[in-house]
Amino acid sequence: MAIEIVLPDSARVEVTDMFRPRGRALNGLGDSVQAQLYWSSFDTTLTVLDSATGVSLANAVGTARLQARTGRLFSNPEVVNILARLDSIRAVETRDTVFVTPVPPDTAADSLSDSLRVQAYALGGIPGGRRVVYAFAIFPDTGAVVTLVPNDTVFTSSATGIAAVRVRLLPGPIPDSVVVTATMRHVNGTVVPGSPQTFVVEFRR
Repeated sequence: MAIEIVLPDSARVEVTDMFRPRGRALNGLGDSVQAQLYWSSFDTTLTVLDSATGVSLANAVGTARLQARTGRLFSNPEVVNILARLDSIRAVETRDTVFVTPVPPDTAADSLSDSLRVQAYALGGIPGGRRVVYAFAIFPDTGAVVTLVPNDTVFTSSATGIAAVRVRLLPGPIPDSVVVTATMRHVNGTVVPGSPQTFVVEFRR
């Protein structure tokens, strides 16, 4: 026999999150068999609140090992990664103006905005390596071609908790402005307070 464990959100949780793992006992053919599982944690970073259901509380940033047993059969310890709890995000600067030199017929050289930065705040440490998703809308919609550099999805710095992109206007029509939003989510998918943050990049000739 063996015990199979499934952890939520790719085994990633945030400090103060409560979660319930799933597990089942398997026979030699890999089929589920009826068995009561009991859960325990090897580490103080994670507390098992109910040994019968496995409901657990993330206490501190780090890793924790979670194990299930039935009778004298024990599962392999599964690692839970506990991240700093995202508290909020804030835009560092919300406006930028890019001056471009038009070339007939109404085109411009490749132009870059300043960095559009967001600062992430968290409980339990600097929120490094956390995903920030940027999106944009062009006004007016005249066929201008815009991209985000380096990408529309970036990650916060492990040293500062800051993420940034730049708006690149490719040669072609010149819009009046590009409105950019930045959104962060907790590992469970809920939106972090302060999201979305909004930036306005204006283009002037």
